[in-house]
Amino acid sequence: MKALVIGSGGREHALVWKLRQEGFEVFCAPGNGGICRDATCHEAKDVDELLQLALRERMDLTVVGPEAYLAQGVVDVFESHGLKIFGPNKRASQLECSKAYAKLLMDESKIPTARFKLFDDPDQAERYVERCDLPVVIKADGLAQGKGSYVVTSREEAFNVVDSLMRKKIFGESGERIVVEEFLQGREMSLMIFTDGKTYVPMMSAMDYKKIYDGDRGPNTGGMGAIAPAPHYSENLWRSVKEEILDKLFPALEKKNVIYKGVLYLGLMVTQDGPKVLEFNCRFGDPEIQVLLPLLDTKLSEVCFAVIEGNLERLSIVWREEKGVCVVIASGGYPNDYKVGFTISGLESVEGVMVFHAGTKWQDGRFLTNGGRVLNVCATGRTYEEARKKVYSEIAKIHFEGMYFRKDIGLV
Repeated sequence: MKALVIGSGGREHALVWKLRQEGFEVFCAPGNGGICRDATCHEAKDVDELLQLALRERMDLTVVGPEAYLAQGVVDVFESHGLKIFGPNKRASQLECSKAYAKLLMDESKIPTARFKLFDDPDQAERYVERCDLPVVIKADGLAQGKGSYVVTSREEAFNVVDSLMRKKIFGESGERIVVEEFLQGREMSLMIFTDGKTYVPMMSAMDYKKIYDGDRGPNTGGMGAIAPAPHYSENLWRSVKEEILDKLFPALEKKNVIYKGVLYLGLMVTQDGPKVLEFNCRFGDPEIQVLLPLLDTKLSEVCFAVIEGNLERLSIVWREEKGVCVVIASGGYPNDYKVGFTISGLESVEGVMVFHAGTKWQDGRFLTNGGRVLNVCATGRTYEEARKKVYSEIAKIHFEGMYFRKDIGLV
């Protein structure tokens, strides 16, 4: 059996690792330094090149990592050629690709979320933030690699964000339209579900750490670490999410002739009034899936095939009764300007943990840094503290110039 994983980050390395464990011959496009030691990597990047690779190698399963490929319609193209591919199609992926689309759908369906207004004119947006309560959240409408959301606490900061997104266009077309929404108080958590459009099954809950500095301070990143399960998750919370969010969302999508298959990631704020949706993502969370896959007892491939074939209700998904901790090691300066090309040493000494490569390349017999988030070090244990000790003791063996990581991941 052959499997193709599309993408080049830590999430994709974790997917490659899991599918290899299940006996697949794994290919990845485009991959990274670490992935290319565990899978056959190809430079294919655009949808047509990926399709030709999948047809040529007769892939039995393709799993999509990044949201950008979903937005480009890779699922639609593969399905039109009879290939089995895991992920939502282009129309369904609008839930992530346009925050405005998602907010309007939630508003129509009475799904609990923050109050909001949409703007495509920066002057109007500035006039609005000048009189709204602070703090306030400003988001780019389109995809921004997890960095397009800002919690602003002053008028000046709000004006700067509007200017950066809408006039300077730091995220290109993604910031031509923005969402301004109320700041929700509560505890943030991530919940991902598998769904075939009819049945939805929750994964083990997880909590990610988005801010760059310890104590959840500083700017947002793509994620500096994660733990699973989320310590404040409960069956009562799941019932609320199911009844107030999912049982409203899927009928609303069906009315629009949208059949959603794959993973749906719910970014939630658990408030005094119950869970509210911060965002929807249409793919596995990163770094959440890096901490979850080592805890998944059921074969990932079985889940993927059940989703693709519409048989999810027949499958029992089992998770290990352990805790997981994942710490991201980043380049100095991330999420702003950073340098790459530094030699990574000590990886050969690491043991007893999973090391998933994110921003690395293999060159002249050594690993070099090649991105903002460089490595993900993950472990499981009977307690968060046990898993955490494993991770941090092994991180101490790794070195590259300017390397940075949070020290408080898993302190609960």
